[in-house]
Amino acid sequence: MPITKAIVSIENVVASATVNQTIDLNTITRLFPDVEYRPDQFPGLVFRLKAPKTATLIFSSGKMVCTGAKSEDQAIKAVKTVVSKLRKGGVEILNDPIIEIQNIVASASLGGKVHLEEAARLLERSMYEPEQFPGLIHRMIDPKTVILLFASGKLVCTGARKEADVYKAVNNLHGLLEEKGLMLY
Repeated sequence: MPITKAIVSIENVVASATVNQTIDLNTITRLFPDVEYRPDQFPGLVFRLKAPKTATLIFSSGKMVCTGAKSEDQAIKAVKTVVSKLRKGGVEILNDPIIEIQNIVASASLGGKVHLEEAARLLERSMYEPEQFPGLIHRMIDPKTVILLFASGKLVCTGARKEADVYKAVNNLHGLLEEKGLMLY
């Protein structure tokens, strides 16, 4: 049976950023009543956006971590929007943020079931211990990702830094499973 195109869904993109200056989080808390800041529990402030629906952690060091975006572009847009809102709200931010994608988490369905016991034997860098976890853990070298593969043919891909790498990883694994006769349709 020919390879069906796997249905891939980007679930979360994590981006880090820095504005290379210190930021007074108490000032942000005064100017933006919606932010969450409990320094006794966590050193960062949480700045949420409704569109794109994200949460950006801001630290006094000027470093930020944005989570919840569904694409690289959305993550970059979210960080830029937060910086723009801070500036408009009266927080002096001198530099534009330097943004780097750290991790992309995606889910996918391969459109058929997978023989995990056999896959664990035939795929290098794979681990399957059903007593501990119901999925096979496959560490891919190129692109460098970790894929959690389930008997249902559903999977979670993590560790990619580019959306293209998610698709490449899923298609590489799907091709490998096909080649070794491990897909059951």
